[in-house]
Amino acid sequence: MKHIKNIFNNTAALLIVLAALASCNDWLDVQPRSQVEDKELFLTEAGFKEALAGVYSSMVSEATYTRQMLFGAMSVLAQEWDNFPSSEFTDLAQYKYTAATPTSIISGIWSGLYNSIANVNNIINNIDDRKELFTHNNYSIIKGEALALRAFLHFDLLRCFGMSYAQNADMLAIPYCTELTYRVFPQLTVREVAAKVEADLLAAEALLKIDPIYTGEIVTELDDYGYLINRRVHLNYYAVKGLEARLYMWTHDYAKAQQCATEVTASKVFVWATGNDMMKGYDNSFVHEQLFALNNVNMSTLADTYFNEDNNSRSFSLDAPSLLDYFDSNTSDYRYLYQYIPGSRSEYVTYRYLTKYNPSEVASDPYLSQRNEDASFYTDKMPLIRLSEMYLILAECEYRSNGSGLASLNVLRTARNINALATEPVDFYEELIREYRRELIGEGQLFFLYKRLNRATVIGTTVDVIAEKGYTFPLPVSETEAAQRENNR
Repeated sequence: MKHIKNIFNNTAALLIVLAALASCNDWLDVQPRSQVEDKELFLTEAGFKEALAGVYSSMVSEATYTRQMLFGAMSVLAQEWDNFPSSEFTDLAQYKYTAATPTSIISGIWSGLYNSIANVNNIINNIDDRKELFTHNNYSIIKGEALALRAFLHFDLLRCFGMSYAQNADMLAIPYCTELTYRVFPQLTVREVAAKVEADLLAAEALLKIDPIYTGEIVTELDDYGYLINRRVHLNYYAVKGLEARLYMWTHDYAKAQQCATEVTASKVFVWATGNDMMKGYDNSFVHEQLFALNNVNMSTLADTYFNEDNNSRSFSLDAPSLLDYFDSNTSDYRYLYQYIPGSRSEYVTYRYLTKYNPSEVASDPYLSQRNEDASFYTDKMPLIRLSEMYLILAECEYRSNGSGLASLNVLRTARNINALATEPVDFYEELIREYRRELIGEGQLFFLYKRLNRATVIGTTVDVIAEKGYTFPLPVSETEAAQRENNR
């Protein structure tokens, strides 16, 4: 287990500490300041806050949630793009995981996520012995978030490196690491890892019952420097419920998935993006719909690098006919109208570039004050779990239970300014997949839907993904050789 042991070696004595700033958003805006001994870090409540911010910051990495786990590797595997950096992704797009570049990408995902897990375990392993340090509800909030983050990260590792339940839930998959230690954690089956993810999520849910986003408590800048104001950029109570819904879909426990997704939608905490805000360029990433997002202060650089004709060799885009097909020629769809821009040069005029990760153009607008909002609410958010996914989950659960998923599917369609479906689709799952493609493009979820449904074919390729074992990443060589892990595929 060389990769994980190296991570533990690097973090057991030292942990990145982030400077604590006063405003609520600054907790996730900070940059690494210094490295200090763990015993110093966890002597104060502020130290725990800084450590937790460090975990979130570690996730804002191109190897994981700033690129590969969203619009990079995961979207390429789901065949979402017509045009992408070919030198990096051609082999991956054909599910050739043993080629040099895919091997490097897969290794980066493995080490990046386990690095974040190591740091979150350092928080969990220290917090119970320091309960007296915490004010208000911060002990429960921080521990709840930490447990939820550990579950979130392991679940994505499971979805990458473990077989789907539809194939073999008893196949060995990954270790579930719960301590910052030199001990080698055993390789668990898909079913065993899922059970541990569930246990951490349920524990997090119980702790987060005092989360302001759940209780409705009003928090201001005067309360603990506004630490608990912007809960959408933390793994909050409803984000945990959304993640539980994902997990239960994965484990085929559809009744529980429906219950969790319903709790999110019924809360009315999250509302649909408006066509007006999208048209103005305020709300490219649907911030009102985000259950959980990462704070990324480099969104402008991200958009300029990967969704811009000026850097087309590194950019991701669709061709105009493909985009029209994505939306079934519904050109009034808000997503079609406002989430893509055409190239302006003659060689790129038929290309369509996603604006989901473009910085918000909101500045000073009187309507914001009427809605008790400010411009900062719309900026720097990378979506990881959104309201629309809950409706897609509900649609599938309803279809499985009573043969019709139209009610929830039409809520989403109506919110996007397209007509509700009057009759059940001939192939419900084909329609569901197409809606995932439209709605969650560039967010990394479509590939996992194909995998969960165990579909042999993926729209956009003739490869038999099941036959090629394309749904399960091979473990890094360091795991199979040095740590003598068993075959996970």
